[in-house]
Amino acid sequence: MHTGRVRVVDLTAPLGPQTPVIQLPDIFTQTPPVEIDTLSDFDDRGPAWRWRALRLGEHTGTHFDAPCHWISGRDLHDAATDAIGPEQLIGPACVIDCSLQATENPDYLLTAEAILAWEQEHGRIEPGSWVLMRTDWWKRTDPDEFLNVRDGEAHTPGFAPDAVKLLARERDVRGVGVETVGTDAGQAANFDPPFPCHAIMHGEGKFGLASLQRL
Repeated sequence: MHTGRVRVVDLTAPLGPQTPVIQLPDIFTQTPPVEIDTLSDFDDRGPAWRWRALRLGEHTGTHFDAPCHWISGRDLHDAATDAIGPEQLIGPACVIDCSLQATENPDYLLTAEAILAWEQEHGRIEPGSWVLMRTDWWKRTDPDEFLNVRDGEAHTPGFAPDAVKLLARERDVRGVGVETVGTDAGQAANFDPPFPCHAIMHGEGKFGLASLQRL
């Protein structure tokens, strides 16, 4: 890496008060916005150091979804971040470009059929791979456009249930990653099962990455 032969790509989003956070129905507890407080800034509060306090929800900005955070994976062994070994996080990355489809239809779903067509061109997805869905959604810099909530419902792209079943159970992937605020599509509450990237992926001990950039 230090020779420059390997190019490192930062896939994370900056954190700040304007970072979009997922919006849940009003009956549930909401994630707080990002708060950054200055404790000292080379001043009387601390003359030789700059020091800040950070408050945010654990599913804010670019983040990792462990299986134990969803009910389908809560009882799995070694399903929490303190028990997941670093070697379990590493694997080949398969980036499936859905940016054109997501531009034309914000509710676009990547289906099993589309994944099989991708494999015809790029080869079968290997066990232990990360499957990353490129939508260019991260380019929506306005928080309201990024969340894209209309009449109380989010409209963002994601994986169809049959795609999640294929990846988790037939391809044995490491996990999936998306550029949207959460791994599931905006309309995933209406799917069968609801929220398949959580219900199925985490139930199978797989991982999720959300709010990625520059795929």
